[in-house]
Amino acid sequence: METDKASADKPSAELAKFVPDHHETYLLSLDSTKDQYAIGFFTNEHLKLPGAYWCISALNLLNMLESRRKDEMIEFIQKCQTESGGIGGNIDHDAHITCSLYSVLILSQYDALDSIDTEAVAKFIAGLQKEDGSFSGDSRFSYAAISCLTLLNRLDLIDVTKARDFVLRCNNIDGAFGAVPDAESHAAYTFCCIGALAILGDLDLVDMENLGIWLSQRQTLQGGFNGRPEKLPDVCYSWWIMSTCYMIDRADLIDLPALERYILNC
Repeated sequence: METDKASADKPSAELAKFVPDHHETYLLSLDSTKDQYAIGFFTNEHLKLPGAYWCISALNLLNMLESRRKDEMIEFIQKCQTESGGIGGNIDHDAHITCSLYSVLILSQYDALDSIDTEAVAKFIAGLQKEDGSFSGDSRFSYAAISCLTLLNRLDLIDVTKARDFVLRCNNIDGAFGAVPDAESHAAYTFCCIGALAILGDLDLVDMENLGIWLSQRQTLQGGFNGRPEKLPDVCYSWWIMSTCYMIDRADLIDLPALERYILNC
């Protein structure tokens, strides 16, 4: 009992501080490895463009982007665009729908969409739509397609109703969404499905009360979120789940101070 009392009398640990300058230094150093024999040089090659998107977006959120390396990034994306019109994760890589979206998002932040053949990108993505409304893959690709084509103002190239209906078929009885119809609910796929429906203006087709409960139940005792029931928390779900909560206006269901502490502790 004395030990418990002593522990209880100790002041709580000071909340970790967010240090923007350290993040800037880290983000700008991520592609500094030029040694082709270094561990990860080849295994991470296909992540070059996706990594650039997350770095550039983070710097932009920190108000530290400016025009830093803009010309270099534009030239890199131009070289990643293939004859198919789509864009790959690195130079001489196959085109991919997510990398095409990342490229459009990067160039949008630089106000430089006119530096690539956007019509070719749009036609590449539209050409991936299947009869069931999906885009040669799961609901992540549905979000990527709808998001990218909206930014390019070319939703007219696809069957929007079929695209929406495929996403809705990924909805489960717990209110959340899976990768494909009848798949287990997952926070990241839920973000993608809700994001797609939000862009299309179809959130009224979602049971927001049920979904809000499922999302709030992802918050663990540590303050962070897990992606599925009975899993450990992971800081990445701070984005996937909180973004979804805001899209369906259910952020009030989340203990935000606890989440902030968890993120800073990470």
